[in-house]
Amino acid sequence: MLADSLAEDHTVLTEAEKTAVHEQVERLLASSYFSHSKRFPTFLRFVVQHALAGQSDLLKERTLGIEIFGRSPDYDTAADPIVRVTAAEIRKRIAQYYQEPGREEEIRVSLPSGSYVPHFQWPHASSAQVDLAGGETQPLPADPSNEEAAYKPSSSTRWSIAAIVVLAVVVASAALFMAWRSTQRSPYDFFWGPVLSSTDPVLFSIADQNEYSEIALRDASDPTRQSILKDNLSAVVMDDLTAVVKIAGLMQANGKKYSLKGEGATDLKDLQNGPTVFVGAFDNMWTLRLTRPLRFHFGNNPEMTKLWISDANSSEPPVWVVDRTLQLKTNNYRDYGIVARFVDPNTGKLSIIAAGVGRGGTIVAGEFLTDPASLEQLTKIAPKGANKKNIELVLSTEIIDGQPGTPKIEATYFW
Repeated sequence: MLADSLAEDHTVLTEAEKTAVHEQVERLLASSYFSHSKRFPTFLRFVVQHALAGQSDLLKERTLGIEIFGRSPDYDTAADPIVRVTAAEIRKRIAQYYQEPGREEEIRVSLPSGSYVPHFQWPHASSAQVDLAGGETQPLPADPSNEEAAYKPSSSTRWSIAAIVVLAVVVASAALFMAWRSTQRSPYDFFWGPVLSSTDPVLFSIADQNEYSEIALRDASDPTRQSILKDNLSAVVMDDLTAVVKIAGLMQANGKKYSLKGEGATDLKDLQNGPTVFVGAFDNMWTLRLTRPLRFHFGNNPEMTKLWISDANSSEPPVWVVDRTLQLKTNNYRDYGIVARFVDPNTGKLSIIAAGVGRGGTIVAGEFLTDPASLEQLTKIAPKGANKKNIELVLSTEIIDGQPGTPKIEATYFW
């Protein structure tokens, strides 16, 4: 029998059950929520493997920090929250995975809040199945060979049938609601509707670097041999490219034509041709120019050692600040970004901003703009009719070992 759930190490699963769990975990990790990360799959595989081996006592914060992230045995868990941050992000991504239609028949993997011991739940668990979470096991019929005893419904069975009927009605109602909801405006429509409904193609204006003057080329007859040649190159920061790929994928999925230009090659005429997505902040001149008149805009000290986002409506010193000294020294810091959609008064066209103070901020800006759960969160706090207004918000994220976590909305403005 497949088990209903597993928590801690109350009962040992069969090899078939363990195999089913491993297959489900790999199915989950192959999804887009995990396939682009190295840290999250490593973490989830580790805790699942030890839970199935009956070693749940090893799944403690300090142990995980040492075994998975290579921390020293005496590291300060209060000062270094990498395990907690990673677990929180995994919980969010698992929840998003199971929200997708068609996942109802899959084994459900979860990581309960406050614990690092995974739980597993099988679909359609029967009352005769073993409850590995420590609950009581329901006995099978005493004499399965007795046909009358096997098929004559008892009062408890009749109640079960009634419960199933009620459940079926609820499921059918939920299905009708989901079908109705699918015809309604989605979180994507809320933010991207004006862009996707435009007949004009979308332009991506991204930060580019032109200081490179040499290129290493490989010999076609001997690929191990390289030649260094002079050349004029434009390089793109990989973290900016991550945001571009995510947003461009959204455009592609909606049949929207788009093109790409470096910020140095982008001119005002380009911006007059249609909506433009500006990626990157301090390395993108257009982003700084366009956000300067907005309520939330970028700022820095003359030495460029401290970069921030300012609130024009506040007389207090900026609170969304990145200290580059700390950033470069530890690679652990809190980053910030601006996401915006507004009509540029100079061109009359839509401008989309996806830009971070640091590189991690740009990554989460791109993730936020392409994640239905994040956009749904925005729709819930937005005022009525905000989908037709200009939108600007400040995001934050915790950077651990250079990897950004979940985006958090710090402030919003609609006008």
